[in-house]
Amino acid sequence: MRVGLVADTHGLVDAKLGAVFRGCDLLLHAGDVTRSEVLAALARLAPVRAVRGNNDGGPFGESLPEVLRIEIGGLRALVVHEARPDHPSPRLRRLVDAGAVDLVVHGHSHRPGASVIGRVVYLNPGSAGPRRFSLPRTACVLAVEGRRVCAQWWDLCPDPAVPFRSPFAAEL
Repeated sequence: MRVGLVADTHGLVDAKLGAVFRGCDLLLHAGDVTRSEVLAALARLAPVRAVRGNNDGGPFGESLPEVLRIEIGGLRALVVHEARPDHPSPRLRRLVDAGAVDLVVHGHSHRPGASVIGRVVYLNPGSAGPRRFSLPRTACVLAVEGRRVCAQWWDLCPDPAVPFRSPFAAEL
């Protein structure tokens, strides 16, 4: 199963996301969508599910859940906007502990990355929205085969998008 991961679009739908997410079975947006048009555009690429970020206000933001539990292949995933894997908030710790979670997809920091803490993989696709500071603009594609995950980040700044770094892989 191939899953496109995106976060912190802040109202922007980069045209390169179509090529990056080609062949994805599902798209997960980890918050700070800010406009319903973003989800509508992503839904033309693949089915999309999204959570609310700290910038998702008003009726649109209130229509998004704060937390999404979803099965990806045989893995139990949790999608939230804000997560600090190295220093999880009590709320995140409760969600992970209570839900027998294998994978946490999160955004907020605009920093693409992956880590394994305990038996949980944490993935941040980075920000696909307008550039902030010197941070890259990225999106991620996650491949799940059984209990194996492989994530590849894509740099959205060059044309066309190019792999951002070596893929991350883990066996859960």
